[in-house]
Amino acid sequence: MAWTSALPLALALDDKVPALLFKVSRYPLSHGSLGAIRSLGRLGVPVHAVVEDRLAPYSFSRYLTSCIVMPAHAMRDPLAIPAELIGAARALGDKPILIPTDDEAALLMSRHADELRPHFRYHDLNPELVSALTSKFGLSKLCRKHNVPTPQTCFARSPGEVAAALRAMQFPVVVKNSEPWIRLSTPAVGATTVVATRDELLAMAAKWEGNPQVVIQEYIPAEEAEDWIFHACCDYASRPLVAFTGLKQRSWPPRAGVTTAAISLPNEQLRELATGFLRAIGYRGIVDMDWRFDRRDGQYKLLDFNPRTGANFRLFTDENDLDVIRAMHLDLTGRPAPYAPQRSGRRLIVENLDMPSRLFGGRGDGADKCAKSVEYAWFAADDPLPFAAMAVRFGATALKRLPSMILGATGFSARARIRPTKAPTT
Repeated sequence: MAWTSALPLALALDDKVPALLFKVSRYPLSHGSLGAIRSLGRLGVPVHAVVEDRLAPYSFSRYLTSCIVMPAHAMRDPLAIPAELIGAARALGDKPILIPTDDEAALLMSRHADELRPHFRYHDLNPELVSALTSKFGLSKLCRKHNVPTPQTCFARSPGEVAAALRAMQFPVVVKNSEPWIRLSTPAVGATTVVATRDELLAMAAKWEGNPQVVIQEYIPAEEAEDWIFHACCDYASRPLVAFTGLKQRSWPPRAGVTTAAISLPNEQLRELATGFLRAIGYRGIVDMDWRFDRRDGQYKLLDFNPRTGANFRLFTDENDLDVIRAMHLDLTGRPAPYAPQRSGRRLIVENLDMPSRLFGGRGDGADKCAKSVEYAWFAADDPLPFAAMAVRFGATALKRLPSMILGATGFSARARIRPTKAPTT
């Protein structure tokens, strides 16, 4: 029997169709992968996962049927990955559902759809659309085309272009790698960063090598903003099978980083804005979007569009206990996903990141009193080993980085003004 409440009989998943989780980036502390494993595995669906090594914490889940360690040469050469995936599909049988959990995986799946489609089930998209959505600069152009609010954004490929872009920008600004594969091969910045002054940015740009591709984006001050999350799964007609909104409460680093705590709250205005954009671009499949409400002009502005499963998708379920992964499985196996209201007041806490966030300045926003239930990203009473494995692996890494983490979080170093705001996967 599943630990979570079983789906109604009409929504039962086809447990003869397995799923394969696929990511390209090396990020073993992927709580999104663990969430997907538990979501499908608890309902009897065989789940397999591509892993960077057999000690990745989510590989210890009782609900994971098997791990597939992708050869190192394949991960370095995108052209080698489709053949490895096809080999895995043949071994698994039953034409498995292929689930991307990072942008590089989604982009590769769209570009190699002709090769992969005979062996997998997934919502394939036009590769040009996926390229635009996974490119920070491409996304800003799409937003302008469809009248979707987004922060002011400039593209730069050299220190000279950075200097030119700064004429139109006010500080602080946000600097991001524009293209998904660039962040893995030759990133200009280690992660999304907030830069306080013109001189800091020019000094950073002077150190770039090769062909950097970055966007410089308007920074919306935290005191003037609310961070909102939108997750959905659309069918082939771009109709949302499920669509959810939630409020980001804490992050690591505090006030500027990856989500560590969030709460599911209905927001009809944001839902209409997001689903309207999905219809306009003809989107299908799972999507994870980050929006920032700017109190200065009363607009929700799109910050990021991830055309794949988001790390925090288990924050959201409807009254049938349907999340985006389960909705996708139903759709790709030809089963209906009847509508049910979003379950409000559900919280997700990422234990290993929320603790330092609380210690070094992160705080709630008053929405805690609306919480009705809590799901932890790692701990589950019916599946405890991933939490233990995460604690060991994260603890070893944290001890090495503790001094810089403390200095960066508390503002005692110059780097406190240039802080990473996103983990390799979300």
